[in-house]
Amino acid sequence: MSLTAHVLDTARGRPAAGVRVIVEARSGDGWMAVGGGVTDDDGRVPGLVADGALAAGEHRLTFATGDWFEAEGLAGFYPQVTVVCRIDDPQAHYHVPCCSAPTATAPTGAARAWPAGSSWS
Repeated sequence: MSLTAHVLDTARGRPAAGVRVIVEARSGDGWMAVGGGVTDDDGRVPGLVADGALAAGEHRLTFATGDWFEAEGLAGFYPQVTVVCRIDDPQAHYHVPCCSAPTATAPTGAARAWPAGSSWS
């Protein structure tokens, strides 16, 4: 199973390089860190979660947009964006895209899972 994320700077029409993303899994009443990283020049996080580190269940991705806005010299309204999703098929690939601008930051409706063996981009 794999999980990827992609962050776009919609205010400037380009990938958002340098955004920290943390991945956690639900553990009882709390959350346990299972991965993370920083977006590359294409706005993607290579190796977001190690192979085999995810199991079926609820997961939370936190995008540190406030730190990124500050580093970019922008005054952002959203200090972070948190997406909670459910991983159902341990053989599928899951992708969570996020669009970010100083006053309008949100996950996109394109988040989805691909069955094992299918091609995805």
